[in-house]
Amino acid sequence: MKRLFLGAIALMFAVSVTSCRDTKKTEDTANDAVEEVKDAAEEAKEAAEEAVEDAKEAANEAMEDAEEAVDSVKAAVEGAVEAAGDAVDAVKEEAN
Repeated sequence: MKRLFLGAIALMFAVSVTSCRDTKKTEDTANDAVEEVKDAAEEAKEAAEEAVEDAKEAANEAMEDAEEAVDSVKAAVEGAVEAAGDAVDAVKEEAN
C-alpha cells in the first residue's frame, strides 16, 4: 500500500513538473507573440509617418508646379494682349 501511495505521489509530481514546463513554454510563446505584435505596430507607425511625409512633399511639389503653370499662362496671356495691341496699332497706321 505504501508503494502504491508513493508511486501515485511520484506520478503526480512528474505530471506537475511536466505541466509547469508546458505552461512556461506557452508563456514564453505568448510573450514572443506580444513582442512581435509590438514590433509590427511600431513598423506600421513608422511606415504611416513616412507615407504622410511623402504625401506632404508631393502636395508641396504639385502646388509649386501649379504656381509655375499659372505664371506661364499669365505670361502667355500678357504676350497675346500685347501682340493684339500691336496688330491694332499696325492696322490703324495703314488706315491713315
